[in-house]
Amino acid sequence: MQRRRALGLVSSLPLFGLPLQAAHAQFRVEIAGVGLTQYPFSAVTFRGNDAASENIAAIVRADLERSGQFRFVEPAPGVLDETSRPDLAPWRQRGTDSLLTGSVTRLADGRFDVRFRLWDVVRAQDLGGLSYPVVATDLRLSAHRIADYVYEKLTGDKGVFSTRIAYVTKAPQRYNLWVADADGFNARAALTSPEPIISPSWAPGGSQLAYVSFESRKPVIYVHDVATGKRRLLASFRGSNSAPAWSPDGRQVVATLSISGNAQIYGMDANGGEPRRLSNSSSIDTEPVFSADGKSIFFVSDRGGSPQVYRMEASGGGAQRLTFNGNYNISPAPSPDGRWLAYISRIGGAFRLHVMDLASGQVTAVTDGSADESPSFSPNSRLIIYATRDKGQEALMTTTVDGRIKTRLAGSQGDIREPEWGPFLK
Repeated sequence: MQRRRALGLVSSLPLFGLPLQAAHAQFRVEIAGVGLTQYPFSAVTFRGNDAASENIAAIVRADLERSGQFRFVEPAPGVLDETSRPDLAPWRQRGTDSLLTGSVTRLADGRFDVRFRLWDVVRAQDLGGLSYPVVATDLRLSAHRIADYVYEKLTGDKGVFSTRIAYVTKAPQRYNLWVADADGFNARAALTSPEPIISPSWAPGGSQLAYVSFESRKPVIYVHDVATGKRRLLASFRGSNSAPAWSPDGRQVVATLSISGNAQIYGMDANGGEPRRLSNSSSIDTEPVFSADGKSIFFVSDRGGSPQVYRMEASGGGAQRLTFNGNYNISPAPSPDGRWLAYISRIGGAFRLHVMDLASGQVTAVTDGSADESPSFSPNSRLIIYATRDKGQEALMTTTVDGRIKTRLAGSQGDIREPEWGPFLK
């Protein structure tokens, strides 16, 4: 039923929490495909960037291109910063619609002041700019915030480049729960264990992760504070405790529990307490997740004879079947704007990512892979991250909702799976 695999048990040593530790291997990024509409933009090297460890303009460029909505135009020669008022005619001749300029200045206290300005080249308008005083380790974050600013100014939608992702890796006798920037860089180990870790789920606000641990020789659910590494036990009831997911207001968690003997969906207070049974069938009900408005729950059940995606009210009760194409549909992931539902469908033995328009019920296959798993929407509903197998290796991918632009985030060590895109940070 559930392809969020435990990956096997390897030892009986205790689980231990760790402060965030840097990954030894970064991701590499490969972008493929062409979108229907792309904004041509340019970004000059920020004045003074040589004194910093990160190339701010290059990171902004990579972020925007990764979204599938921007096309980079090589900049014109010359030195510009956020104080310059450029002659925009040469930039128009190059075919760019927008121009990003800026500077990086080392401050007396050792921090860096990252400043930028965005220009509308076509209308010759100053679209504003900001200053980010940051420590050296936050230089990448400042670049992601600049990319968010540019993205929102030019598209009208909120950018997601400064958000984070969580995912799980397996190496020999070692499982890691990672937290990384949305581009896959700056990965930190939030948790390390000799026992399997599965099903990470971000709390609203991005400060906590719920996950399933096998340290007790059975699946139990913990809530982990990302900043401090502290955790608390949320669910260790009789039988299995799995597949946690938060309500949009962060007050509740739904999960799959087998207290009654078979796997059913329960709700509980996010601070703990007695669970409330929400589904009531003699079948397996699992993988619950709240809708964007918190009024309903999507889940997977084999009550019709094969695993399919259903929807019920958040208070429980009767369920409506949503998927009918194929006899195996799992891992529902609704978009934050309430428009889409991503899920995995088995087609001729291949597991592929599909997207349903919830208003019309129309379904589109957005990949041609054979081992897709665990889709999760970006908080602006424009991208989907998922796990798959590519060229014989486990990999993380992002795709636009229409499947036209795909980005491969491939790690160099261990199996990579269970991605979960975090919310906008508060």
